[in-house]
Amino acid sequence: MSEHINANKLGYYSSIIMSILTSLTLGIAFFTPPVSGPNCTGLCVEYPYLGIISRFPRDYFWMYPAMLMMICFVVLMVSVHYYASTEKKTFSMIALAFSLISASAIIIDYYIQVTVIQPSLINGESDGIAILCQYNPHGIFIALEEIGYIMMSLAFLFAVPVFSKKIKTEKTMHWVFITSFSLAVASLIIYSLLYGIMREYRFEVAIITINFITLIITGILLSKLFKRSMNSMLP
Repeated sequence: MSEHINANKLGYYSSIIMSILTSLTLGIAFFTPPVSGPNCTGLCVEYPYLGIISRFPRDYFWMYPAMLMMICFVVLMVSVHYYASTEKKTFSMIALAFSLISASAIIIDYYIQVTVIQPSLINGESDGIAILCQYNPHGIFIALEEIGYIMMSLAFLFAVPVFSKKIKTEKTMHWVFITSFSLAVASLIIYSLLYGIMREYRFEVAIITINFITLIITGILLSKLFKRSMNSMLP
């Protein structure tokens, strides 16, 4: 019993913190428009992106709350696993596994950006920077973001069976996850059909927007579920 109470408390607080961090990350990123690639307007950074030193640190502020957000996401999925009924724990465990893959890819990706790119440019070590930096619309940064958020979408999909349709909040969670995964798949198909391997960061922007909105909504709904579950365990 105490194990489930602790899991509910952890889930309650982590869901609230995740919503706040996601909102903060999305807000900061919104005011950091791309300076390269297909969505760039005005003065754009061009290959080999050696002039990006002037973009530090403002273009990287959003990555710090994003890394914390991913940690909260994993903690939250652990709590969801404990919340799941016995017959549904297989699905919650798969969702947790995908969340770990997602967090690993995203945190490594962002940590490289904030700890490798700037000091390398300051020291005149420009070899390999073009393929690593976030300004390359088809570089490693974009690829890791794409696979990281695809894994997050898969975590959403496998979490769907955990939530029944009997409780209103759970029913909403059920459809939020299905809608989020469906939109992610649809955007990948559409951009791949339109642009092929030259889709640049178009799909990345789409799936980040979809998943961030999902995380904000999910955090609010799960906080209600965990609060309800905690109250039901009180004597």
